[in-house]
Amino acid sequence: MVFKEGTFKGEPPEHFDGPHPAWLETAVADALSIAGDVDASDVTVTCKGTRIILSGSIGSAEEADRAVAIAAAVKEVSEVDNRLSWL
Repeated sequence: MVFKEGTFKGEPPEHFDGPHPAWLETAVADALSIAGDVDASDVTVTCKGTRIILSGSIGSAEEADRAVAIAAAVKEVSEVDNRLSWL
Protein backbone atom coordinates (compact mmCIF):
# COMPACT_ATOMS: atom_id res chain seq x y z
CA MET A 1 0.00 0.00 0.00
CA VAL A 2 1.29 3.45 -0.89
CA PHE A 3 0.21 6.54 1.01
CA LYS A 4 0.21 9.69 -1.05
CA GLU A 5 1.22 12.85 0.76
CA GLY A 6 -1.59 15.40 0.88
CA THR A 7 -1.16 18.42 -1.37
CA PHE A 8 -3.08 21.58 -0.74
CA LYS A 9 -3.52 24.85 -2.54
CA GLY A 10 -3.79 27.59 0.05
CA GLU A 11 -4.73 26.65 3.60
CA PRO A 12 -4.74 22.98 4.68
CA PRO A 13 -8.14 21.58 5.67
CA GLU A 14 -9.17 21.90 9.31
CA HIS A 15 -8.89 18.16 9.95
CA PHE A 16 -5.30 18.00 8.68
CA ASP A 17 -3.00 17.24 11.62
CA GLY A 18 0.34 16.57 10.00
CA PRO A 19 1.91 13.75 8.05
CA HIS A 20 0.30 10.33 7.93
CA PRO A 21 1.89 8.01 10.53
CA ALA A 22 2.93 5.56 7.81
CA TRP A 23 5.03 8.26 6.15
CA LEU A 24 6.84 9.06 9.36
CA GLU A 25 7.39 5.39 10.24
CA THR A 26 8.72 4.74 6.75
CA ALA A 27 11.02 7.77 6.84
CA VAL A 28 12.53 6.71 10.17
CA ALA A 29 12.84 3.05 9.12
CA ASP A 30 14.55 4.12 5.89
CA ALA A 31 16.96 6.37 7.78
CA LEU A 32 17.84 3.52 10.15
CA SER A 33 18.29 1.04 7.31
CA ILE A 34 20.83 3.19 5.45
CA ALA A 35 22.84 4.10 8.53
CA GLY A 36 26.05 2.15 8.30
CA ASP A 37 26.71 2.09 12.04
CA VAL A 38 23.34 0.67 13.18
CA ASP A 39 21.98 -2.83 12.59
CA ALA A 40 18.26 -2.11 12.79
CA SER A 41 17.08 -5.43 11.35
CA ASP A 42 15.24 -6.29 14.61
CA VAL A 43 13.98 -2.77 15.35
CA THR A 44 10.30 -1.89 15.08
CA VAL A 45 9.34 1.72 14.34
CA THR A 46 5.91 2.89 15.51
CA CYS A 47 4.43 6.36 15.27
CA LYS A 48 2.02 8.04 17.68
CA GLY A 49 1.34 11.47 16.22
CA THR A 50 4.82 12.86 15.66
CA ARG A 51 6.37 10.76 18.46
CA ILE A 52 8.43 7.76 17.32
CA ILE A 53 8.65 4.58 19.40
CA LEU A 54 11.67 2.36 18.76
CA SER A 55 11.32 -1.18 20.11
CA GLY A 56 13.01 -4.51 19.59
CA SER A 57 16.61 -5.56 20.00
CA ILE A 58 19.83 -3.95 18.87
CA GLY A 59 23.54 -4.77 19.29
CA SER A 60 24.61 -2.37 22.04
CA ALA A 61 23.73 0.68 24.10
CA GLU A 62 25.82 2.81 21.74
CA GLU A 63 23.83 1.51 18.74
CA ALA A 64 20.60 2.29 20.60
CA ASP A 65 21.77 5.86 21.25
CA ARG A 66 22.72 6.21 17.58
CA ALA A 67 19.32 4.85 16.48
CA VAL A 68 17.56 7.40 18.68
CA ALA A 69 19.69 10.20 17.21
CA ILE A 70 18.92 9.06 13.66
CA ALA A 71 15.19 8.89 14.37
CA ALA A 72 15.20 12.31 16.05
CA ALA A 73 16.91 13.83 13.00
CA VAL A 74 14.03 12.91 10.68
CA LYS A 75 11.89 15.89 9.75
CA GLU A 76 8.53 16.04 11.58
CA VAL A 77 9.69 13.83 14.49
CA SER A 78 8.96 15.64 17.76
CA GLU A 79 10.39 13.06 20.19
CA VAL A 80 11.72 9.51 20.29
CA ASP A 81 10.73 6.90 22.87
CA ASN A 82 13.60 4.40 23.22
CA ARG A 83 12.28 0.94 24.13
CA LEU A 84 15.22 -0.91 22.61
CA SER A 85 16.99 -3.75 24.39
CA TRP A 86 20.47 -5.22 23.89
CA LEU A 87 22.59 -8.01 25.31
